[in-house]
Amino acid sequence: MPVKHYENFPVASLLLPARLREAVEAIYEFARGADDIADEGDAPPEKRLEQINEYRNALDAISKDGLSAALGAPLVFARLGRIVDEHHLPLKPFYDLLNAFTQDIKKSRYEDFNDLLNYCRRSANPIGRLLLVLYSADVIENLPLADCVCTGLQLVNFWQDVALDWKKGRIYVPLKDLAQFGLSESDFATPQSDERWQKLLAFEISRTRAILNAGAPLAYRLRGRVGWELRLIVEGGLRILDRIEAAGYDVFTRRPVIGFIDKLVIAWRALNFSHPRE
Repeated sequence: MPVKHYENFPVASLLLPARLREAVEAIYEFARGADDIADEGDAPPEKRLEQINEYRNALDAISKDGLSAALGAPLVFARLGRIVDEHHLPLKPFYDLLNAFTQDIKKSRYEDFNDLLNYCRRSANPIGRLLLVLYSADVIENLPLADCVCTGLQLVNFWQDVALDWKKGRIYVPLKDLAQFGLSESDFATPQSDERWQKLLAFEISRTRAILNAGAPLAYRLRGRVGWELRLIVEGGLRILDRIEAAGYDVFTRRPVIGFIDKLVIAWRALNFSHPRE
């Protein structure tokens, strides 16, 4: 499907079995559409909340009446209703996503790292849990590993997008972490990658890398092409962290993205994926 946003991970790539690609596309379309309502454009908060509520009402209809309720709905909901029906997907992860996007409209600061992780639990982890259902791998021992991968990728996005988020009036760096390293919100107005900022972002990247690595063993539990897809996803997130470090933690003037050389590095690392991460 057309992906209009830069993503740290492949969306319905050719590594996925063909029978699952449309389902992954439908999940992405729902999540990205709702996320854009919260993030993009200049609509007032009241209008954004109203639009998010339309997504919530569509989920309510699917929950109540199943596929029949979605058939006359807009395309995004009609396709999602069919996919939910075909693959027996739970609706709670979709509601969790909407709760996170609603929070984005209402909340722009996070007190500490646990506060941020609680947001990730609803903004990122539902995707991994839905994919586990699609892969018939949603056994209890896989859930925390998927959560680690998804939370890790979400954190990667936060550190990568510090400047972009600031322009939207948001700071995802925990306020207590800022204070710990002698920084405050005012430092975002005149950003510079000084020693304080470098130490702060090195600290955040270190624990983000640990979270991603904690979830990496899931790539060995998921067999075949799906496992290879996950290896690439994990290595893609880790590569972004490498790029941030290589740039001296300056995410204010140069946003690190995955380029051609990086893709070769990611592919090589995926081929040599280290199993003893577990």
